[in-house]
Amino acid sequence: MPELPEVETIRRGLALAMEGAEFVSVDQRRADLRFPFPDNFALRIAGTKLLAMGRRAKYLCGHLSSGEVLIMHLGMSGRFTIDWPNQALGNRPGKFAHASVQQAAHDHVVFVLSNGARVIYNDARRFGFMDIVPAGALETCKHFFAMGIEPLGNELDAAYIARCARGRKMDLKSFLLDQRKIAGLGNIYVCEVLHRAGLSPKRQASSLARADGRPSARAERLAPIISHVLNEAIAAGGSTLKDYAAADGALGYFQHAFRVYGREDKACMSNGCLGKIRRILQAGRSTFYCGHCQH
Repeated sequence: MPELPEVETIRRGLALAMEGAEFVSVDQRRADLRFPFPDNFALRIAGTKLLAMGRRAKYLCGHLSSGEVLIMHLGMSGRFTIDWPNQALGNRPGKFAHASVQQAAHDHVVFVLSNGARVIYNDARRFGFMDIVPAGALETCKHFFAMGIEPLGNELDAAYIARCARGRKMDLKSFLLDQRKIAGLGNIYVCEVLHRAGLSPKRQASSLARADGRPSARAERLAPIISHVLNEAIAAGGSTLKDYAAADGALGYFQHAFRVYGREDKACMSNGCLGKIRRILQAGRSTFYCGHCQH
């Protein structure tokens, strides 16, 4: 599933093509994706202007001139492609973790814009979805009402992490994946963050808070690393694993900076560390870490 850096990369690409343009038409080619499309989906969007393309955690939020917001989630394999008139998609340079293939049979929604662009949503597995909600109800809608803070915002600091972690018996990996506390972190980047912070994914989350509730040294170390890893990944265009590609067709490069993810049995990249990367299962998901330098 695309994580926050991938979704933010796509948001930026879509914003360049869509913001300020009017939806001339919407070609909805099936009744549902993971869930049914909202009633009159195409009619509610056609004729409106996209004022801004935002993001909340792993969701894209297109603010429409009608006063509604188009919410889009990519699921496991959803992706957007921007097709400009008389311009083919460019080559995809570089070596990547997996090839990314898009078949026209899975083009489920096509947005035709007044600036000549066609924005195509393709989703082979159909685990993504789209919804429309009133702008005034965005933060309280079913998608966001229980969602935690954004990890790239000013709210994320050691004190916040300590408040959330105090007394929690769950492991540190599960704690950071809890979207009700910090929204947008996923499996790849939690593994990378914990390695850079030198923290074991098996450690109890409560160790991030002192007995009086103040942040521990571990929390002080963790908070800035979360922001740093996410910003580094965004700058690299995300990570290309299986189906992810940015809206312009380009693949992400951050997988070349992975220190642990997908590197089972390889040497740890921390300076002076002689350990090897291990893989374990936590809540049914692969966790990659170094048992030598992550404590």
